[in-house]
Amino acid sequence: MLLDYSNDELNGGVTRFEIGDSLERGNIIRFLKCPFPLPAESDIALLRDALPKQLNTKNVSYHPESDSVHGIKDNAKLRDCAYHVLKSHSASVESFLQRVISHLTPNWVVGTSSFRPMQERGRNLKPHASNELVHIDAGAYGATNGDRILRVFVNVSTNEDRVWATKGTFAELYAKHAAAAGIDGEHELRKSIFGNLRTTLLRGLASAGVKEAMVVDSSPYDRLMRRFHNYMKDTPAFQARDADYRELHFPPGCAWMVFTDTASHASIAGQHALVNTFILRLSQCRLPQVAPLNILRHGRAA
Repeated sequence: MLLDYSNDELNGGVTRFEIGDSLERGNIIRFLKCPFPLPAESDIALLRDALPKQLNTKNVSYHPESDSVHGIKDNAKLRDCAYHVLKSHSASVESFLQRVISHLTPNWVVGTSSFRPMQERGRNLKPHASNELVHIDAGAYGATNGDRILRVFVNVSTNEDRVWATKGTFAELYAKHAAAAGIDGEHELRKSIFGNLRTTLLRGLASAGVKEAMVVDSSPYDRLMRRFHNYMKDTPAFQARDADYRELHFPPGCAWMVFTDTASHASIAGQHALVNTFILRLSQCRLPQVAPLNILRHGRAA
């Protein structure tokens, strides 16, 4: 599930579709040395030191659709630094992905670029917001309608590993837990007339200049995924450290990427990470049969 690549391999040692296919199957692609340029260390150091005291949301995020930063209290200097760091980092990650998984990037949605400044261990967030509980991601950046959620992480701590936990892929979890979670994808994926009207209205608002209107959209698929996400976080038996449970370590300077709608994960320790979100079109995927949408439709990987 955890596959390591070096920069040398990226420059000629991998086939055209190798990394993309591995991501689709639910693998986590790790680079022990970050393979793309990072923001200046002095700017990252400022964010490390200042953001924990100035945070008014879970994380600080740059939103490209509105070209703005959210999550910082009234501190113009810090907001300006975060804006430039996260916007430039977004462009760096975007360029990297267009090089290594170019077949998956057409018509994608470039989502938020975030800085996570808090220690993950012991944050005591409500379960549905907690990163410490194993889950699959759902409903990122509005309605995905079955498109794929890709996230790219960099551990920018100076001295601490970022530690994840996983209990397997969506296909494995669906086979074991769908019945207990009450998930019946085959009969719950049709969008109602009211859902279609909602989407049409939100698109109209976005066209009229309400830049973030589509972020609040939803779909039957996204609601099913959210129910499964919530079941995982709400169920102590699921969270048990049983035979399916594994811990993964990402040392300082390490980067990794994963389809977070497919690979279950939890951030159980670590502080200071950059996180970028992208929505990749299912129509661009080479292995659509292993996508959560099609597993929900067929009750298994087709």
